[in-house]
Amino acid sequence: MFSQGQLIFAICFLIAFIIVMIFSYRKDINTHKLFYKGNYKILIGFFIFIGLLFVIKIFLKR
Repeated sequence: MFSQGQLIFAICFLIAFIIVMIFSYRKDINTHKLFYKGNYKILIGFFIFIGLLFVIKIFLKR
Protein backbone atom coordinates (compact mmCIF):
# COMPACT_ATOMS: atom_id res chain seq x y z
CA MET A 1 0.00 0.00 0.00
CA PHE A 2 2.80 2.44 0.91
CA SER A 3 6.36 2.25 -0.29
CA GLN A 4 9.20 1.84 2.16
CA GLY A 5 10.33 5.43 1.55
CA GLN A 6 6.87 6.77 2.35
CA LEU A 7 6.72 4.83 5.60
CA ILE A 8 10.17 6.06 6.66
CA PHE A 9 9.16 9.64 5.85
CA ALA A 10 5.92 9.28 7.83
CA ILE A 11 7.73 7.90 10.88
CA CYS A 12 10.40 10.64 10.76
CA PHE A 13 7.75 13.32 10.33
CA LEU A 14 5.72 11.97 13.25
CA ILE A 15 8.75 11.89 15.55
CA ALA A 16 9.81 15.42 14.54
CA PHE A 17 6.24 16.72 14.96
CA ILE A 18 5.92 15.26 18.46
CA ILE A 19 9.29 16.71 19.51
CA VAL A 20 8.36 20.19 18.20
CA MET A 21 4.98 20.03 19.97
CA ILE A 22 6.64 19.11 23.28
CA PHE A 23 9.13 21.99 23.02
CA SER A 24 6.36 24.43 22.04
CA TYR A 25 4.17 23.38 24.95
CA ARG A 26 7.03 23.69 27.45
CA LYS A 27 7.87 27.15 26.11
CA ASP A 28 4.27 28.35 26.56
CA ILE A 29 3.47 26.57 29.82
CA ASN A 30 3.28 29.81 31.84
CA THR A 31 0.87 31.30 29.30
CA HIS A 32 -1.30 28.18 29.45
CA LYS A 33 -1.49 28.39 33.24
CA LEU A 34 -2.51 32.04 33.05
CA PHE A 35 -5.12 31.99 30.29
CA TYR A 36 -6.51 28.44 30.36
CA LYS A 37 -7.38 27.95 34.02
CA GLY A 38 -10.42 25.72 34.48
CA ASN A 39 -10.47 24.27 30.98
CA TYR A 40 -10.82 20.78 32.46
CA LYS A 41 -14.43 21.68 33.29
CA ILE A 42 -15.17 22.14 29.60
CA LEU A 43 -13.53 18.79 28.82
CA ILE A 44 -15.62 17.05 31.49
CA GLY A 45 -18.77 18.69 30.12
CA PHE A 46 -17.89 17.53 26.62
CA PHE A 47 -17.45 13.93 27.80
CA ILE A 48 -20.76 14.07 29.69
CA PHE A 49 -22.49 15.36 26.54
CA ILE A 50 -21.02 12.57 24.40
CA GLY A 51 -22.02 10.03 27.07
CA LEU A 52 -25.58 11.36 27.07
CA LEU A 53 -25.74 11.01 23.30
CA PHE A 54 -24.71 7.34 23.60
CA VAL A 55 -27.28 6.74 26.34
CA ILE A 56 -30.03 8.33 24.26
CA LYS A 57 -28.98 6.24 21.24
CA ILE A 58 -29.12 3.03 23.28
CA PHE A 59 -32.55 3.79 24.73
CA LEU A 60 -34.08 4.85 21.42
CA LYS A 61 -32.73 1.76 19.68
CA ARG A 62 -34.72 -0.58 21.93
